[in-house]
Amino acid sequence: MPHRNAPLTETGRLRLARCVVEDGWPLRRAAERFQVSPTTAQRWAGRYRLLGEAGMTDRSSRPHHSPRRTPTRTERRIIKVRLTRRWGPARIAHLLGLVPSTVHRVLNRFGLARLSHLDRATGRTIRRYERDRAGELVHVDIKKLGNIPDGGGHKTLGRRAGRKNRAGVGYSYIHTAVDDHSRLAYSEILADEKKETATGFWQRAHAYFTSVGITVERVLTDNGACYRSRDWRDALARAGIAHKRTRPYRPQTNGKVERLNRTLLDEWAYAKPYRSEQERRDTFPGWLHSYNHHRGHTALAGKPPASRVPNLTGQYT
Repeated sequence: MPHRNAPLTETGRLRLARCVVEDGWPLRRAAERFQVSPTTAQRWAGRYRLLGEAGMTDRSSRPHHSPRRTPTRTERRIIKVRLTRRWGPARIAHLLGLVPSTVHRVLNRFGLARLSHLDRATGRTIRRYERDRAGELVHVDIKKLGNIPDGGGHKTLGRRAGRKNRAGVGYSYIHTAVDDHSRLAYSEILADEKKETATGFWQRAHAYFTSVGITVERVLTDNGACYRSRDWRDALARAGIAHKRTRPYRPQTNGKVERLNRTLLDEWAYAKPYRSEQERRDTFPGWLHSYNHHRGHTALAGKPPASRVPNLTGQYT
């Protein structure tokens, strides 16, 4: 396939070469006819004499020899460290006395996946998936978050004063349910993670998904005590919803809600220095609305979760 900036296609090159070689045109006349330089006309005529029509294709620009390329022995050491220790380029470079950019090029050359795409426990590439329809699978999880004392924490008052002001403020527990297909999220800030609290949250989350036309078929949770309780089991059974739990020590199985937890920490919980826990909580409904209706999601081609839920109200507010 010709280079995108090439002035001639393979057919044009062949016509030019035949005009020079077979019809006896002068190079300058052929160059003017095909609107290229005489040097270019000479190149294609020479290749036609040598190789015929096969010489009209582009050649690889890769050099025959690369004397400055990283030695094979060094490449093998880099790959060995990556596979055995699962380190990034900077740590590998420090261990082997190399430059991080060199290590990065070697890893790319051999197609080694990014660390974020690997299961740290096994080193295998994480298999990404997405359910075909909304409600087929809903991910549920709880994120424990330290409360902000009145007057602000260390981000507002500084480390020393913030540490003194923090005593006895306790924790909040963010219960979240995320639909696998649409990434639509329902979330509440609650006082604990007891079985009664988790079960009550799910009943409200289920009612929310039902109100927007999503029929929940299965729920995925970790192995927390509240999700192994009889209350939780009975609540799902009454609604005809199957319950699936992740394998122990494999939070990436519940990755979509885990990723949302990280997003809400970055974009809401720690986004600015709040003066109190109530001030932070007051901003949460607005942030969640923005997440569902306006914030672009990379897995949805830059569109928000609302784009996959036609019945969602307030979609354009």
